[in-house]
Amino acid sequence: MINYDLKVKIDDVEKRFTELSKVFDDKKVKAEIESLEAKTSTDDFWNDPRKAQDILKQLKEYKEKFEMFEQMKSKMEDMTVGLELADEDEEFIQHLEESVDSAKDAVEKFELVMMLNGKFDDLNCYLSIHPGAGGTESHDWAQMLLRMYTRWAERKGFEIEEIDLQPGEEAGINSATIMIKGDYAYGFLKYERGVHRLVRISPFDAAKRRHTSFASINVLPELKEDVEVEIKDEDLRIDTYRASGAGGQHVNRTDSAVRITHIPSGIVVACQNERSQFQNKDTAMRILKARLYQVELEKRQAELQKIQGTLKEISWGSQIRSYVFQPYTMVKDHRTDHESGNIQAVMDGEIDDFIYSELVFFAKMGVVDI
Repeated sequence: MINYDLKVKIDDVEKRFTELSKVFDDKKVKAEIESLEAKTSTDDFWNDPRKAQDILKQLKEYKEKFEMFEQMKSKMEDMTVGLELADEDEEFIQHLEESVDSAKDAVEKFELVMMLNGKFDDLNCYLSIHPGAGGTESHDWAQMLLRMYTRWAERKGFEIEEIDLQPGEEAGINSATIMIKGDYAYGFLKYERGVHRLVRISPFDAAKRRHTSFASINVLPELKEDVEVEIKDEDLRIDTYRASGAGGQHVNRTDSAVRITHIPSGIVVACQNERSQFQNKDTAMRILKARLYQVELEKRQAELQKIQGTLKEISWGSQIRSYVFQPYTMVKDHRTDHESGNIQAVMDGEIDDFIYSELVFFAKMGVVDI
């Protein structure tokens, strides 16, 4: 006999599949695939390389979603067959449980793909970390977060590029900016933006007292060239300096690192990963462009929230998550209430459950994508 918990799980999976089927029109998507494939077969397809690349990318995304939907349908059919068999013979209940878990996994993966549909979700991203007040302890916390996101990206098979890293005086980092390159890197990480709080017995305190530290995370998409952001030359102050990190003899002997200050907004960006001052300036300008675009979008969001009513504070600077090492171990997201007691796994980059909970939470809230 099928137990109550399994019935609840089956009902939940079937309900979520039905909702996804209403949103995803597989017949319409198949027709779109055929239309795009026809375009790629024309003689003049490569006359406009940029347009051709956009079409190929769109075709790839449609195909991947269609294949995932078909796989999900197949898993649901297996679950239905398993349910019929289990009703006739209890020996098939274990098979049913495996089918339900497989279908649930497929549904959750497709839900994730459907939630990553924002304007910039499929792009690479810049992730910046800045420690809060607290000296060495907060600098160390910033470095721990840098490692966490680096390990997460590695687990995803993403490429990581160091843009700027300023080491702390005694330990940790003063600031860091990395680029994470991979499909939907920005979409996955966009809601990690905010303040992350650490509670632990500080290894830098001889009295072994408990300390609370903070670090800010900002996440920006690597904007496409067709996104317009006006930046006036007279609004910029550009400083060059000697790179602080390892980078070879050339980097250490020349002022190749670049820091750009946007005077009207006070935004400061820096880059020191390239040997060429010109390349560092170009990268810094791209980050500045993304920052200014983000500021404009957040202004629009603030106006929208005035009209709709603020559902929950999600702006840059709000505390979003706590990581407690002592007197107990717990990581808790204060927006979604998702939590984990396995803090070591989290700090080793296992944060997919938190990211998934964020995407579900904000999708249900109907938050304007920033």
